[in-house]
Formats: sequence, structure tokens, C-alpha cells
Amino acid sequence: MTERLAGLTGATIETAPAVCRTCVWWQARAGRDVDKRRWIERVEDDWGAWGSLYYDDDRRLLGSIQYGPASAFPRAAELPGGPPSQDAALVTCSYLTHGSAPWVLQSLFLAAIGDVKDRGAGALEAFAYRYDEGESNEERFRVHRTVFPSDFLADFGFVPVRTAGRVELARLELGGLQPVAEGSREKVLRIVKEAFAPAPVPQRP
Repeated sequence: MTERLAGLTGATIETAPAVCRTCVWWQARAGRDVDKRRWIERVEDDWGAWGSLYYDDDRRLLGSIQYGPASAFPRAAELPGGPPSQDAALVTCSYLTHGSAPWVLQSLFLAAIGDVKDRGAGALEAFAYRYDEGESNEERFRVHRTVFPSDFLADFGFVPVRTAGRVELARLELGGLQPVAEGSREKVLRIVKEAFAPAPVPQRP
């Protein structure tokens, strides 16, 4: 199977999960409302695509991820462990379709890391949660789509910045990663996968 990545934009949002199309939880502070179309226009003018959609060869959606400049997501300033750093891009939420495995989220994060690095951001941040040992994948990956498992983020190199109980703001410094040449999101995903993949184990002849 060959996976396909597309930018999350005003033009592609209609193919995103239904719950994501009108949601403005991250785009507005508590008790306030915001026009999502206007928010999309403003963010795309300043930043471009504000996430990724991930499909299989048959164009079935496997998952989505939203990210962008921390300043574009006012709700983040109100969360435990916040606010995010103003020099960082922020991953705010993801959605895995029914039956999608955690590796889809891993692929979406790899794509986000490559894309954000390619745009020149110095760091990527996300909110994390420390689960009890033995917690199910259903709980870790399909329930809390706006707060990610802390050990999952740690595998990419994220480190805690601030903690509030079990919630923490985690940060991945991007300065040491090799810049990615301009190209398709598929190329970004491939290059970043290669950067993070372990070297193959030698096999006996």
C-alpha cells in the first residue's frame, strides 16, 4: 500500500473527518466564538497549509493532524502546562479513522516534523499526558486526540517544558535536524522517516 499526504487547507477540509470541519475549539479562547473560514484565510495567508490529511491508495482517509504557529491557537494559552512558546509551531490535535493503527499517527507526526522544519520553525510543541503503564491503545490514541501520550512524543525526541499534574507541554528542537529541500509532502515524509529509522541489523549470509 502506498500512502498519500495532502495539506489541510480550506480547499481540502471537506475531506477531513466531519468533526474537524467546523471545530474551532483551538482557534478560540473559552467563552468566545470565531469564524473558521476567516481563521483559515488568515492562517493560510501567513503560514500556508495548517495540517495534513493521510490517505491510502484508494483515497480512504486514514487520519489527520492539525498544526501551525502557536499564536494561531489561542486556547493553548489556557491549558495546563501552557502557554506554548511563541517561537514554536504547535501540534493541536489529530484524528484517526476507525480501524487506523497508532502507526498512522506516527506517520502524521513525522510529516509534521519535516514540514515545520522545512518552513524554518525552530521547534515543534504539543501537549502530552502521562498515562499509567498498561493503558490500552484505545485510550491512548483514540480518546485524547488533543493531548498525546508523553512516551509517544518522547520517542521523537520531545522533552517536557512545563508540567501540571499529568499534563505537560513537550518540545522538540528542530535546529539539529537536516533541512528538507522544497518538495512534496510525500518526499518530506520519506526523508524524515529515513532520518528517524534505525540502521538495519546486519544479517548472516
